[in-house]
Amino acid sequence: MQVSGIAAVVTGGASGLGGATAEALAKQGANVYALDLPSAVEKAAAIDGVTYVAADVTNPEQVQAAVDQAASGAPLRVAVNCAGVGTAGRILSKKGVHDLDVYRKVIEVNLIGTFNVLRLAAEAIAKTDADDNGQRGVIINTASIAAFDGQIGQAAYASSKGGVVGLTLPAARDLSTSGIRVMTIAPGIIDTPMLAGVGDEFRASLAEGVPFPKRLGLPAEYAKLALSIIDHDYLNGEVIRMDGALRMAPR
Repeated sequence: MQVSGIAAVVTGGASGLGGATAEALAKQGANVYALDLPSAVEKAAAIDGVTYVAADVTNPEQVQAAVDQAASGAPLRVAVNCAGVGTAGRILSKKGVHDLDVYRKVIEVNLIGTFNVLRLAAEAIAKTDADDNGQRGVIINTASIAAFDGQIGQAAYASSKGGVVGLTLPAARDLSTSGIRVMTIAPGIIDTPMLAGVGDEFRASLAEGVPFPKRLGLPAEYAKLALSIIDHDYLNGEVIRMDGALRMAPR
């Protein structure tokens, strides 16, 4: 699928994986609508071709308004779900039992938020004209290697990302009649703003655990993979690990 001249929605688009993806799509000629929370949108750097939209992915009305805005001009053909949150906490610890509201919040943002954007973007994409192969668009979701190798303290995060993995194939099958592909990227340890406050020694230890290349992944590499998925019409219903062959230890 060609990127130039289409519209694309990217959640978490003000920074990190989403920010890199929004910029990469814009450089390829897409009209990008980068959704993020108001506080993140206020801090986002201006990028040609990227329109920032304040929206909470868990809010149906806000996402619907953003999708409508994106679909009002060029045909909406791409949606990339990068918005997410992460918390750490054991099910049982010295502090007591895991807070249910914290667990619920992670599931709500990472899984329900992903599905909310997927369903509303799919509705808009399905209204566009198909290409010669019957394709109308692509939706890319973001999981994590924690979906497969969840560590101690990652019960909430691993559950949410495991849900995204489980959503991939049925979503691809559901949307096949509309000519919409669905793929998921499961990143390893990526050098995003979430790691900005981590010391150099700890960052080096994280990098040392990666078989090869022995470094943290880059948001630009996620964006490059997303563009490859969009371009490769026969990729559908699959999860791609982007982790340097890393398999997480229990802790």
